[in-house]
Amino acid sequence: MTRALEVGRAALAATEGEAEVVAHAETSGLARFASSEVHQPTLIDNVVVTLRVVRDGRTGVASTNRVDEDGLAELAQRASEAAKSAPADPDFPGLAEPAALPRVKGYDAPTAELGPEDQARGAAEAIAASDVPVYGFFTSGLSELAVVSSTGLEADQQMTDAMTLVVAADNGCSGYAEATSWRAGAIDPAAVAREASEKAAQTNGAKEIEPSTYAAVLEPYAFADLLQYFSYDSFGALGLLEERSYFAGRLGERVFDERISIADDSLDPRGLPKAFDFEGSPKRRVELVVDGVARGVVWDRTTAKRAGNGASTTGHAPPQGLADEGPLPSALSVAAGDAESTQELVERVGDGLYITRLHYLGVVQPREGVITGMTRDGTFRIRDGKIAEPLVNLRFTVSVPELLQEVHGLTREVSLVNASNFYGERYPYGALVPALATARFNITGVGSAPGI
Repeated sequence: MTRALEVGRAALAATEGEAEVVAHAETSGLARFASSEVHQPTLIDNVVVTLRVVRDGRTGVASTNRVDEDGLAELAQRASEAAKSAPADPDFPGLAEPAALPRVKGYDAPTAELGPEDQARGAAEAIAASDVPVYGFFTSGLSELAVVSSTGLEADQQMTDAMTLVVAADNGCSGYAEATSWRAGAIDPAAVAREASEKAAQTNGAKEIEPSTYAAVLEPYAFADLLQYFSYDSFGALGLLEERSYFAGRLGERVFDERISIADDSLDPRGLPKAFDFEGSPKRRVELVVDGVARGVVWDRTTAKRAGNGASTTGHAPPQGLADEGPLPSALSVAAGDAESTQELVERVGDGLYITRLHYLGVVQPREGVITGMTRDGTFRIRDGKIAEPLVNLRFTVSVPELLQEVHGLTREVSLVNASNFYGERYPYGALVPALATARFNITGVGSAPGI
């Protein structure tokens, strides 16, 4: 029995009547480094319990990390009092019933056993492999999620993940690379650092360009960030119901280039697999876009009840603290293309931009998928099918649907790009994406030169 399931059962036993417990346990470490020196290690060993009680159609929620008998008793009292003062919710679908869960991968014993010395060693390997000062971290952790309910539901999963992130930066140069997996053995911190260092070496002498619309090659890091921000409004059922989604009124229509197919697939072992959501409902693969045609969004039980017409959960209920945001995709997966490499995409573009990474992203117009931000850590000019010269960081404002409506190609290889921020409870997720060549990327201005 996992620690999360044991605590979940104890919390339910301390509560009278209709109730649901989500127990989230974490044991992790993060070894940061800056200017090629390891510093600021972070070690976490914690359990957070969220209790939802139901009283005559009213729900009350409370959380704690005090998991002894007194702490759980107090938790039950606070949740019950919250339910008494809460209004009835007509969209509340009731607590989930038990259901068969899919078998997934996502747990690796050697990764779960890594300690602070191992994490520091991963950081040291990254530092030693770079010719440029490096900044970043190596992290690994074991997460456990358990959902226990008075309906008889018990769902329980152990998850491991590890990541190396490196920014190689000095005066006038910077490069970026990362690697994520549920198996630490699949990550080579030195290789990540070399990739970042080699990219940084190419960015010296960066030049400016005029604002305009350019063809562009986006590395997986950049493509994944754009897609993730677009997904917040457009790939979730709440955005669809509230007509914030670009898909509102467009399901069944061709919205992107026919080369683009996107799914949300938490079952894929290449990603960071999950068996169930925060209500204990089974995860399902959801086809979002097929050959450029909008096909669907992700659902939880609340939005499915609100929609009616046979809608059902796809296993995408968020944590209670994010319930107002509705169901969101957490395992985006873009189908690969036919290009052998990013160099082949560069040749197809001929004249345009090469973009490694994005930052400072913000959604400007959710309904049209307009996103603004800046390129970073490896932006280049493409001329005559070759990377010709480094550029300064560029400001952009793009419509993701327009960007995906004319695509020159995608690589055959896909990469797992991390989407976790490691600030709250550890729940690893990311996106599986190839590199992308698009005909339209709108540059609105220039920023600073690369480097520190």
